[in-house]
Amino acid sequence: MELSLENRTILITGAAGFIGAALTEYLLKHITGIQIVGIDNLNPYYDVSLKETRLSRLKKYKNFRFIKGDIGEKELVMRVFADARPSIVVNLAAQAGVRYSVTNPDIYIESNLVGFFHILEACRYSYENGQKGVEHFVYASSSSVYGSSKKVPYSVKDPVDHPVSLYAATKKFDELIAYTYSRNYGIPSTGLRFFTVYGPEGRPDMAYFKFTEQLVRQEAIPIFNYGDMYRDFTYIEDVVRGTAKVLQKPPQPDEDGVAYKLYNIGNHHPERLLTFVEILETCLMEQGMISCPGEKEFLPMQPGDVYQTYADIKELEQDFGFRPSTSLYDGLTAFTKWYRSSYKKEGAS
Repeated sequence: MELSLENRTILITGAAGFIGAALTEYLLKHITGIQIVGIDNLNPYYDVSLKETRLSRLKKYKNFRFIKGDIGEKELVMRVFADARPSIVVNLAAQAGVRYSVTNPDIYIESNLVGFFHILEACRYSYENGQKGVEHFVYASSSSVYGSSKKVPYSVKDPVDHPVSLYAATKKFDELIAYTYSRNYGIPSTGLRFFTVYGPEGRPDMAYFKFTEQLVRQEAIPIFNYGDMYRDFTYIEDVVRGTAKVLQKPPQPDEDGVAYKLYNIGNHHPERLLTFVEILETCLMEQGMISCPGEKEFLPMQPGDVYQTYADIKELEQDFGFRPSTSLYDGLTAFTKWYRSSYKKEGAS
């Protein structure tokens, strides 16, 4: 069953984040009559000015309303739902980062568990007093839930019972509680397991961003597991287009009457870490930002890291006729062009 997005109100949490801002702008540009309410706490995990830049662009749209707030505050969440009465809820707010969760666990519990629970509670109560309520709840999960599984490509049907980081464990919890709320309260829910999303205006804590800064500054870049790692890199525009398609098709109840689905959104093409670095260096040289490949420091695997990620996207293709299509070279070219022209930071040229 198709769900038109036209003339609907959509609530997007994490609206100033990398994926949240890109999705919000895409919908504002392409969907007639849409109203979007965005929530973000603008936390300082990474450069807040980047979040403010994304947000300043969104605020130019008359049909976008921004609320600075934390989904960890239940009263705020309930007020926003009561006021906006969203038809569709997209929960992208979360504390990101695998390695950061090793040393800063508290914030993951507050945002990824408590905050997620508050959003589900608000969805649950949206049906009270005969209201139509939330017609589709879509949320961000992560390829991290697959842990160190050696079975590739990763399928949403695979068991994911052995997370190797707290971040991954919180995302697994989100999937479990979303299923429970879908089953018990009839909330049509879709979880999206994103695979290493990158591109212009991306997160500075991600490897491709850090490598770029280090290469431009002529610093040695750390190559973990001595380069023997693979990642399924997914370009931001592909993620946004795929997510927009998912929003328009709530899952139908299964044989148990539960309207719940999971999908991988990945490129279905893992790249070796050293190959990725070579392509990034090529793009930086083409942009005149470096003159030659940089120095590498080969290091062992870091706590919480996994050897590889590799998305099985058969169900995404079958249900939506969609698969990511941007090559790593094209995606990194777009990123390096943006970095050179728009990201003003000490060491950038």
